[in-house]
Amino acid sequence: MVEKKRATGLGRGLSALLEDVRVPADANAPGVAKLAVADIVANPDQPRRQFTPEAMDELIASVRAHGVLQPILVRPIAGERYEIVAGERRWRAAQAAGLHEIPAVVRSLEAGQAFQIAIIENIQRSDLNAIEEARSFRRLIEEFGHTQAELGSIVGKSRSHVANLLRLLDLPTAVQTLVEEGQLAMGHARAVAGAADPEALARRAVAEGLSVRAVEQLAAGRIKPGPRHGLSVAPATNNDPNIEALEQNLAEGIGMPVALAMGPGGVSGSLTVRFADLDQLDWLCARLGVAG
Repeated sequence: MVEKKRATGLGRGLSALLEDVRVPADANAPGVAKLAVADIVANPDQPRRQFTPEAMDELIASVRAHGVLQPILVRPIAGERYEIVAGERRWRAAQAAGLHEIPAVVRSLEAGQAFQIAIIENIQRSDLNAIEEARSFRRLIEEFGHTQAELGSIVGKSRSHVANLLRLLDLPTAVQTLVEEGQLAMGHARAVAGAADPEALARRAVAEGLSVRAVEQLAAGRIKPGPRHGLSVAPATNNDPNIEALEQNLAEGIGMPVALAMGPGGVSGSLTVRFADLDQLDWLCARLGVAG
């Protein structure tokens, strides 16, 4: 039996391709074309599905006042038309603002290449919610053979961050929907994954505005009788919501658990990062510019 060849879809590597298609920030830079908005179509494989109305309204107002300042990236397709690789929000805003032309960089790309670039561009710009990002990573792994470590390196995240995102796809569909709609943060979603009934705990977290730490304690069963629904969460080490939010942001940024302890007066303290294995420690040392 012939072994199936690992299909990356990119012989020279994704990093090299990203360098080749880097889009200038200035719409008047060399190599930027003016294309008719009507000749451009959206990418059916666009990884981003959620477009926040408020953010779109702000972008439309900006485009109406100043035009599209950064070119979009497109690839030529049949019928003398162009398919968007990166920049769909700007194209949508240009349509809504009544523009007839939009600055664009045209690159001849295969469908697989265009899809991978679209995913990475969205992730690097933080344009995807956690579920969209997780689904994108899964497609890059399953369809194009990339490893978690390779993808983490390309987008500037740890391998464990990629792994944690992928675990979100094991959650019930209803919980994933709460994350997509912005009602449940990634930290909360990871916490409810360990519960006996993830969906019920997720809905309670949303309804009661529970912190990530509170959800973790509920999921682990560390609860005692209390006035609300007969239960209350055991007190957390930090009860400052600002500290908890900062811990959550730091943990999501590096993909490792973080504990922040403030000293008396709140001007000094300690930051603890917990790593699961030596690979995580090596990655963190590399990000900090320290030899492992």
